[in-house]
Amino acid sequence: MPSHHVDTLAVVGAGAVGATLAYAALIRGVARRVVLYDIDGAKVRAEALDLAHGIEFVPMGSVEGSDDIDICADADVVAVTAGAKQRPGQSRLDLAGHTIDLMRTIMPALVQVAPRAVYLMVTNPVDVVTYAALRISGLPDHQVIGSGTVLDSSRLRYLVASECGVAVRNVHAYVLGEHGDSEVPIWSSATIGGAPVADFAILDAQVRDRLAREVVDSAYRIINGKGATNYAIGLASARIIQTVLRSEGAVLPVSSLLNDYLGISDVCLSVPTVLDRSGVTRHLPVPLTERELAGLQDSAASVREVARRFGF
Repeated sequence: MPSHHVDTLAVVGAGAVGATLAYAALIRGVARRVVLYDIDGAKVRAEALDLAHGIEFVPMGSVEGSDDIDICADADVVAVTAGAKQRPGQSRLDLAGHTIDLMRTIMPALVQVAPRAVYLMVTNPVDVVTYAALRISGLPDHQVIGSGTVLDSSRLRYLVASECGVAVRNVHAYVLGEHGDSEVPIWSSATIGGAPVADFAILDAQVRDRLAREVVDSAYRIINGKGATNYAIGLASARIIQTVLRSEGAVLPVSSLLNDYLGISDVCLSVPTVLDRSGVTRHLPVPLTERELAGLQDSAASVREVARRFGF
């Protein structure tokens, strides 16, 4: 790579999630150059200008906005946040039709200007959208990922930490499967400070079920209250992008195409995934109870059914 190359993050969609993602990426110093693309030229240029006025206060970087897709040219990571807005009471899967139609239009144009980028799909329903974007784009499997259950896992860790009075970073627990109603909390391998969750009397089966339901319901609560979720998903997405651009080899539960993962194939679903500069390097098999594995298989079937409904 030429020495003058500057890591570029292109954010597609300058709505609440896109603008917050760009803000989080700038604050974290994830990419030296952040560009925003949106069909609303006045909106995207205003968001970029507002962000640019704060460049003095973040790690060195630059930010631009345009309604010309060429601004995404040669990006290293393209984060797609554009899509239908989730309304109160509407499930993520209800959003699929409109958003998939958008992917049919936007993905070929993006791939034309940024063929080597790792594509991070953030738009819901993220697992179906990731699968559709992969098939529409014709890109290699490893180059297209979804934000998946990185946020759900963070929500679970936050709730467990609050319940037990410990720091969130000392809780290690995954939510796997669909980013949505069929997701599966993996309690069997969850730990707090290295100790199994099963060792904590406060986290009995009833409490675990309550926390898992709260993870699923939390997005709906936030949407009912303020119209959109944007801060946590912006931070989660910035973390994923950082992992890719810095080739960290971090393990994150992103959504990507599975091929015989615990018997699951031909669906994009979240499992522990090693990421580097090229995108997905491998999926890590995790020990699951029979109930957890059955839940993951049911989640795969649910996502696959929606994808098939839209011709994928």
